[in-house]
Amino acid sequence: MINPIVELKNANIYQQDILILHDINLTLLPREFVYLIGKTGSGKSTLMRALYGDLFLAEGEGSIAGFNLNKLKKKEVPFLRRKLGIVFQDFQLLMDRSVFENLKFVLKATGWNSEDLILKRIEEVLRQVGLNTKGFKMPFELSGGEQQRVAIARALLNDPKILLADEPTGNLDPETSNEIIALLFDIVESGSTVFMATHNYKIIEKFPSKILKLEGGKIHEKSTV
Repeated sequence: MINPIVELKNANIYQQDILILHDINLTLLPREFVYLIGKTGSGKSTLMRALYGDLFLAEGEGSIAGFNLNKLKKKEVPFLRRKLGIVFQDFQLLMDRSVFENLKFVLKATGWNSEDLILKRIEEVLRQVGLNTKGFKMPFELSGGEQQRVAIARALLNDPKILLADEPTGNLDPETSNEIIALLFDIVESGSTVFMATHNYKIIEKFPSKILKLEGGKIHEKSTV
């Protein structure tokens, strides 16, 4: 039996005492690529936030990467996030330091001490995202697509079981968006699960995979866009 990376059962998710999502049932398996679609305001980011511990699960059952979301304490959230990779639409890079220093900052913050191992791991993830010659660059010297690749490299540093991608192509042109999605599919082949929220139906048509739709505060499985 394959153990899910994510499992929510009858979960209700609130923001500031307002019920946003209700009766959410979700199962994500290892090495699965799943799209999350829905209109603006349907709750895609809210669901992502619940999965990475930014919103706490008050009702129902939930687990991700071995963490129980019902019993998750605030002090445990950083440990949960070491098991996840999180990629946002707006990159969220530190603009005052190089690509290498951006990645080193994350490794240091998550307990890496050996300079040799830090260097080796940064070289590995930069090679994985096709930026092995760009470590010395500052983020503002890179294109939008390259900045998103750095953000993906950052998300991969601690070898996550699942990558949560919230509109990762939202600020990119179509050709660059296709390159980023192809990279995410490669990451699934390497062993991680990818759960990606998107508005971009053209991407789904070009890179078909399982689709979940948020509508009326609930999840519905779809076979087509």
